[in-house]
Amino acid sequence: MLQRLGAGFARFAQRYVPDPFVLAVLLTLVSFAAALVTVGGDVEAVLDAWAGTGGGKGFWGLLTFGMQMCLILVTGHALAESPPAARLIHALADRTRGPAGAIAIVAVASMLLGLVNWGLGLIAGALLARKVGQRARERGIEVHYPLVVAAGYTGLLVWHGGLSGSAPLKVTGATDLAEVLGAQTAAAVGAIPLSSTLGSVSNLITNALLLLLVPLVLVRMLPKDASERIGPPDLSADEAEAVTDPGVTTPAERIERSPWLMLAIVLPGLAAFGMIVADKGLARLDLNTINLGFLFLGLLLHGSTRSYVEAVSDGARGCAGIILQFPFYAGIMGVLAGSGLLAEMATALASLGGTVLPAAGFYMAGLVNLFVPSGGGQWAVQGPLFIEAALEAGVDPARMVMALAYGDQWTNMLQPFWALPLLAITKVRARDIIGYTAVLLVLAQVPFLLGLYLPF
Repeated sequence: MLQRLGAGFARFAQRYVPDPFVLAVLLTLVSFAAALVTVGGDVEAVLDAWAGTGGGKGFWGLLTFGMQMCLILVTGHALAESPPAARLIHALADRTRGPAGAIAIVAVASMLLGLVNWGLGLIAGALLARKVGQRARERGIEVHYPLVVAAGYTGLLVWHGGLSGSAPLKVTGATDLAEVLGAQTAAAVGAIPLSSTLGSVSNLITNALLLLLVPLVLVRMLPKDASERIGPPDLSADEAEAVTDPGVTTPAERIERSPWLMLAIVLPGLAAFGMIVADKGLARLDLNTINLGFLFLGLLLHGSTRSYVEAVSDGARGCAGIILQFPFYAGIMGVLAGSGLLAEMATALASLGGTVLPAAGFYMAGLVNLFVPSGGGQWAVQGPLFIEAALEAGVDPARMVMALAYGDQWTNMLQPFWALPLLAITKVRARDIIGYTAVLLVLAQVPFLLGLYLPF
C-alpha cells in the first residue's frame, strides 16, 4: 500500500510540480498579492520592500548567505571526489555480500556522511550506490538496484540535523541572526548555541533512531522474489571513458600539481580553523567556520591545487539553483516583513499554542520544502515567521529552529530537486526510487516529532 502511495506521489509531482525557479516566481507573486491586501493596495510600498529601497534588505539581502550555501555544496562535493573518499567507497563496496547488506551499507554510510556535510553525503552516497551496484553485478548478487540508489539518497533525510545544517548554524551569532531575522528580533532571541540545536540530546536521539530505522525499512522493502528485482545497469563503459592523464608537461603544470604548494596554504588554513574553534568553542561554530574547515580539508585530501580546482568546478554546477533562487527568497522575506504580513502570520501561528506549535512548524516546513527545495532558502523565508511565533507563544526558539530543520529534510524524500546529481551518477530515474523514499517519509515522522517533544 505504501509503495502504491509513493508511486502516486511521484506521478503527481511529475505532472504538476514545475521547476523550483518557477515556484520561486509564483511564491513572489503570491507574496505581492497578500502584501497589497495588508498595506491597502500601496504598490510602491510593496515594491520598495521587495527591492530593498524602503529601508529593508529586500532582493539582495541574502548574498552572503547564498555564497555560504554554494560553498557548503562545492566543498562537500570536492570531499566526496577526493582520493581518500574514493578508497573508502571502494572498500565499502567490496564488503557487499548480499542484497540486504548492500542496501544497509549504502544507507548507513550516506546518512553518516550527510550528517558531516550534505553535499558530501549526497555525492558520496550516489558514488557508493553506483559502486555497490557494480560489485553486485560482478559477483552475481541479485540486488534490487532502485533500493540501493534510494539508500544513497538518505543523507538528505538527516543533513539538516548535522554539521552543515543551515538554520542551526545561522543562529549561533548575532550578525547571522540579524541578517535573516532583523536587528530587533535577533536582539530579543539572542544567539542560540549548537548545544541547544544540533548538539542537543534530543537531536542526537533523533539521528540515532533514523540510523537504525531507515536501513531496516529499506531492507524490508526488498522484493522477496528475486525475479522481481531490478539489477544494476552495466556502467563499465562509463568507467572506460575516463580520460587518461597525459602527465606533467610544463613548469606551470608542475606548480599546479605540487603537494608543497598545497601544503603551504593548507597548513595556515587549518591552523586558522583550529584557532577559531578554540576561541569560539564547538557550540558557537557558524557556517563560515564550517566552510573554512571543509575547504582546507578537501584541498589536503586532494593533494594538489589542480585536483581540487577540478573537483570544485564539477561541484559548482549544482549552485545554479542557489544563485538564481536566493534573491527571490530574499525578496519574499522583504515583502513579508516590510508589509507587516509577517507579524500577522506569526500571531496566527502562535495562537495555536505552545504545545502544538513545534509539530505545526514541522509540517509547515515540510510543505514549504516541496516548493522551496533549499534549507537555506527556507530558513530565509520561514525563519522569521517561526521565531516570531515562538516568542509570542513562549516556546524555546531553538525548538522551532529544529522544527524547521526536520521539516525541511523530511520532505526531501518526495522532492526530487537535490536528487538530480544522484540520478545522473547512478543512471536511474526519479520514478524508480520515489516510491521507496515516500515510505521513508511516512515512517520518519515518528523520530522527528519525538525529537521535537523530548524534554532535553
